[in-house]
Amino acid sequence: MPFRTVSPKLEGAAPKLKITEVECHVLLAPDYDASFTSSAQDSFIVIIHTDGGVSGVGECDANPWMAKACVEAPGTHTMGLCIKEMLIGQSPFEIGALWKKMYLGTAMNGRRGMVIHAMSAVEMALWDLCGKAVGKPVHALLGGATRDFITPYASLQPTGHRFEEYRDALCASAEKAKSLGFKAMKTEITMNGPYAHGGMRESYARHTEVLKAVRKTIGNDVTLMVDVQYLWEDAETCLKTVQDWGEYDIYFLETPLWSDNVHEMAKLVAKAPMKIAFGEWLATRFEFEELMDIGKVQVAQPDVGRVGGIGEATIVCDMAKARGRTIVPHCWKTGISISGTAHMAFVTDHCAFIEYLPPQLCVERLRRELAHEELEFRPDGTIPLPKKPGLGVEVDWDVVKKYRVA
Repeated sequence: MPFRTVSPKLEGAAPKLKITEVECHVLLAPDYDASFTSSAQDSFIVIIHTDGGVSGVGECDANPWMAKACVEAPGTHTMGLCIKEMLIGQSPFEIGALWKKMYLGTAMNGRRGMVIHAMSAVEMALWDLCGKAVGKPVHALLGGATRDFITPYASLQPTGHRFEEYRDALCASAEKAKSLGFKAMKTEITMNGPYAHGGMRESYARHTEVLKAVRKTIGNDVTLMVDVQYLWEDAETCLKTVQDWGEYDIYFLETPLWSDNVHEMAKLVAKAPMKIAFGEWLATRFEFEELMDIGKVQVAQPDVGRVGGIGEATIVCDMAKARGRTIVPHCWKTGISISGTAHMAFVTDHCAFIEYLPPQLCVERLRRELAHEELEFRPDGTIPLPKKPGLGVEVDWDVVKKYRVA
């Protein structure tokens, strides 16, 4: 099948390593709340081991029990092979070839969705492993950084079950993010629709009230994005509310419609007073091709833990560049995925921001405790180029043991 894949770019020959084990863990915070719209309360991590003692770690953003089954389920025929079995004995440096092997070998069960999400964790672990094996950061293996720093945005954290509590919590979170030095933020404003915070059912006019309050809190010198989490069913209904949001200087409006409703997306893009952003749930370049070519969205949001891994995300970034679109990757997991996102961003000139929360802004336990990334958030609101080998992330294995449930 003639499609592009991505493998590490090395200065010399690859070390002679073979994959000996693919270790999978399901993690769950003991205080998780199933009513939350937050996938950061659990995690699926993969550790890939080699005969040379070098290992790599990866993570995906999907139901961890399902992801574990996708990696470990025995294969029964050539179109439904076992991911884990396909990797044993192979060179970890053949990331592109291994991705294609997994994609083709699981095609009847995969191609999109959960299997691709699970492959993302495997692929991410391979990049981490290869970087550690040659002493290079992942961005160097992707071809080299094209910038010295990237700009993160803070995702504001809501609480409460009443309008006033919700609005005030977002404003308080915005104040805290600004005090830390963030120059860009994204506020959730979801008080209705399929993923309404706390089951709220507020009017669309009240969504505008929250936006006005957040903008007033942060002032006009901070870039503001808005995520409404699939709030509206069609472009016409959406526009009745957001056509007046231009006065609040929104950088983008994230997921206002259903992700598969690409024809309605195009209608919205044509008339909305701000850029439209989608892509957090999508798997593979093929879904992003439809998103950009039919949906016409201006901001593509590949998630390295869902789209198929770091390599597949960079392919999506190249597709966006060829179409004159902006990249702002989605990431709502731990420091493992955040680090993978950052390395991709450092080789992507048209990546405007990355999603990033330091421990001071994290509500979810796993985001605070599981992994400690090398990334340094500076007072000027930027993150400098990481230097450590691989993803540059340190996993706390005591935390893995503490929260491991499968």
